[in-house]
Amino acid sequence: MLDYSSLLLAAALSGTCLSITLFAIWCTAPQARFVLTVACGILVLVAHVVLFWHCAKHPSPWLCQIVLALLSLGLLTLCLSAMQYLGVHDYRRAILPTLAAMAVCAGATSLGFDGIGFIVTYATVTALLSLIGVMFWIKGGHDRRILLVVSFLSGVCALSFGLCGAVLLVKGQWVLGVAPDNWAERLNSAVAVACMTGLGALTLSLHHLQAQIELKAETMTDPLTGLMNRRALTAFYGERIFGPFMSVAMFDLDHFKKTNDVFGHPVGDQVLRRFAAVVRKYSRTGVDAFRLGGEEFVLVMSRMTEEKAYDIASKISVAFGTEVVATQLGPLRSTVSGGIGFGGTDGTSLDNVLAEADAALYAAKRAGRNRVVAQNKASKADAPALRSA
Repeated sequence: MLDYSSLLLAAALSGTCLSITLFAIWCTAPQARFVLTVACGILVLVAHVVLFWHCAKHPSPWLCQIVLALLSLGLLTLCLSAMQYLGVHDYRRAILPTLAAMAVCAGATSLGFDGIGFIVTYATVTALLSLIGVMFWIKGGHDRRILLVVSFLSGVCALSFGLCGAVLLVKGQWVLGVAPDNWAERLNSAVAVACMTGLGALTLSLHHLQAQIELKAETMTDPLTGLMNRRALTAFYGERIFGPFMSVAMFDLDHFKKTNDVFGHPVGDQVLRRFAAVVRKYSRTGVDAFRLGGEEFVLVMSRMTEEKAYDIASKISVAFGTEVVATQLGPLRSTVSGGIGFGGTDGTSLDNVLAEADAALYAAKRAGRNRVVAQNKASKADAPALRSA
């Protein structure tokens, strides 16, 4: 049976090895900043455990204050790493209460009420661990199995720290003089070793999961415009059935080859980015934009009537026609032609809707370009053509 000192040293050794591993991972993938934050947090907790062990053998008021401050600081750092991973940027809601609690703890300990200092610190740590668990439970949107385990371990660890504070509170131990040593502290040490080991494995899993998500996003994103690419269109809608409230708009920039020949490819790239910016301006829930390649773009619109879909496509066409790109040869104004295909009541495949949109697009070009033509609505067109390059 391990004694209390052995449990503390085991926790310190486990944390040190885990921290070194995470630092090594961060060195190979510096963009994973949350891994670095976890490593720093665990290293602070290792320092807390070592000093706590020393404080248990050689009690000292100032050493007690450092021990308690390191515990709160270490858990705060882990909480911030969770916020980094989950994209929660309001760090103040964790930092400010923790700093306030650390100030109260330091004040109580300096006055000789180290027991109160421990109770306040345990309450703070319990709140931080609970916040981590709640954030992963609510905010996590990737692999729920991993995130739920993180929530569970955080909850168990929070409970163990809460028990440590509860024991001191029930016994009314406001003044200790030495580091607390009771059944709750021993249980907490064992739980901390287990949770620290589990946290390390889960951090590696989360890092791997995040890397997969980023790689998938890169393979489905057009690097020039930032819109999704053809691969993404097939992945998201290749197997979808297009009903009566779904439509596809195809856009083709007018005379784009001439733009490249006269003004150069860098200007052509700028025109493409400008069109992508216009598309984003009119994006909304149920509207996904893709660049198929070259000067061809696709807009997939869901949960809207044919009239609404045509209205959005027409507004994009008109708005792009007013865009002016400055060049060495003078201002450049480009236009775009569009065609819309609609899903049917019996359901239509992506390929069929794209074919209808493509046919409508060529109808727009034959009609003089700089307009949007909708399948079965060829009488509709936007404003008269603007002069293009």
